[in-house]
Amino acid sequence: MSESTIVLGIDTCGPTGSAALARLTGGSVEILGQTELEGRSYSATLLAAIAELLEQNAIKPRELAGIVVVNGPGSFTGVRIGLGTAKGLAEGADLPMMAVSRLEVLAAKAETPSAALDAHRHEIFLRLGEAGQAPREMLAGAAELAVAHPAPERIAVCDEAAQALLKDEWALVEQVCTDPPTAADALRLCAPRLAAGEHDDVALLDGHYLRRSDAEIFGEPAVATPQSA
Repeated sequence: MSESTIVLGIDTCGPTGSAALARLTGGSVEILGQTELEGRSYSATLLAAIAELLEQNAIKPRELAGIVVVNGPGSFTGVRIGLGTAKGLAEGADLPMMAVSRLEVLAAKAETPSAALDAHRHEIFLRLGEAGQAPREMLAGAAELAVAHPAPERIAVCDEAAQALLKDEWALVEQVCTDPPTAADALRLCAPRLAAGEHDDVALLDGHYLRRSDAEIFGEPAVATPQSA
């Protein structure tokens, strides 16, 4: 990590998104500013929001210490836009970059190891953190929740759809309700990791989708037409 202490955060995975700047001071993270982004407008607003944040704090892209990007799960389009923007900035300014799961950010925000987000189609994106084991993240519906064992004691949630599904299938699990995670929350979690020298390979980094795209699910392979001799 460079001598700069300013880190950029990007999250465009949810129904709304955000971009934020943070300063590292010792082991603490100070959020300098955050811009909220409307869903389905990320391609038109994300770069402008980042430019405005940098200008307000008199920071040029090359003066950043690194970039934290939330790379899913969530909207396929949102994930691609946020990740593509972060990778372009990181490669162009030669910056270290770290990707983080939106589920991990939500769990950290609620201070509980497990978390769930609405995945639509009566499913949730689920993170299970069990003592002594690496956290697991998956796409789950009622059938998967019915056989999951053991269910966590507590789980972080931030939307009504996930709350309802969990209430039906895991009635005894305590739901820890919080606001949706943001870029600032991702910075609080990951900026210290960047400062400690952790980062991802920008060239190999991809979206954390947990679900195939609609094109993959519903698309039909082309059938070759026999050619006459």
